Amino acid sequence: MIPYGRQSINEEDIVAVINALKSEWLTTGPLVEQFEEKISSIVGAGSVSVSSGTAALHCAYAAIGIEPGDEVITPPITFIATQATAAIMGAKIVFADVEADTANINPDCVESLITSKTKAIVAVDYAGHPAELLALRKIADKYGIYLIEDAAHSIGSKFRGRLVGSIADLTTFSFFPTKNITTGEGGAVSSNNPELLDKAKKFARHGLIRDKNRMKNPNEGPWHQEVHAFGLNYRLPDILCALGLSQISRITTFKAQRNRIFDNYSEAFKDNLQIQLPTKRDYVDPMWHLFPIQVKREIRSELFSKLRSLNINVQVNYMPAYFHPIFADLGYKKGLCPTAENFYNCEISLPLFSDFTESDQEKVITEIKNILQSL
Repeated sequence: MIPYGRQSINEEDIVAVINALKSEWLTTGPLVEQFEEKISSIVGAGSVSVSSGTAALHCAYAAIGIEPGDEVITPPITFIATQATAAIMGAKIVFADVEADTANINPDCVESLITSKTKAIVAVDYAGHPAELLALRKIADKYGIYLIEDAAHSIGSKFRGRLVGSIADLTTFSFFPTKNITTGEGGAVSSNNPELLDKAKKFARHGLIRDKNRMKNPNEGPWHQEVHAFGLNYRLPDILCALGLSQISRITTFKAQRNRIFDNYSEAFKDNLQIQLPTKRDYVDPMWHLFPIQVKREIRSELFSKLRSLNINVQVNYMPAYFHPIFADLGYKKGLCPTAENFYNCEISLPLFSDFTESDQEKVITEIKNILQSL
């Protein structure tokens, strides 16, 4: 079977994890700080490691102080964690439609949805292509609200020469096995705002305060620690940080491999009128996570099924989040974001991962062309 995405693990990764297992630390040890420093260097902002991309989003929302009744504007083309981690804190999710070519949140739609209750705009860098961050940054600053970037797909990407992670108030990353680098499970929160980053870190560490200068009862004893606001255990252990450190050392290679695969697909299908290829704007430097094509909605299901029958494990990314029954139960209806719904009805993600061989990619290309000729 050819998967649509998978991890790339080599002997150096394995040795790094074994060495961590042989050390004195399994949970929060010296490798956590080293990993966070490495993340900071490739995203251009201070960073805190956490246990998943979902945890990263939860920490980001906690850092900006989401409360019941706050409104958070998000795109619908994303995994539901983007919304769930805000909704679970009492936020009202407001869906803004997407751009037809990138499937990223449309800034023009965002501004029309802002109210006095809006707390944050959330940009999702779909497939690895950064959203229109400067336009969104301008809107957020105009209305005095936060900009959060869900960069689960885009670590290693650049927008107008700036590193993804250095533009939004808070940026979240995922290190799930199919992502651009992996720690098995894991994620990170990045920010150039020290206060927001500190709040995110506290939330991810039970809210514990060990600094005497911050304590309300500093003379209790050397064992003393305090919680001033509730948090959760979202720590990433040393074992997984060991894997992450090894993976980060190859991020430039991963990016080149992924982008070469993207270019090969683009060249192979450039003249095929049955396929709409993903967009790459000339001012972005993506690290591609997905290769999303669009075909006519009448043939999408048949193309999908035939490829799966050939052990080519294509995927659809994503069903608009408000199609999930939980949102229907909350009163959200289909038709809310027509561009996003049309994108979903036509989209298929082709296999893309660092270890994808040229022969397997050629097989995928050949089979797609053959199937499309028969439809």
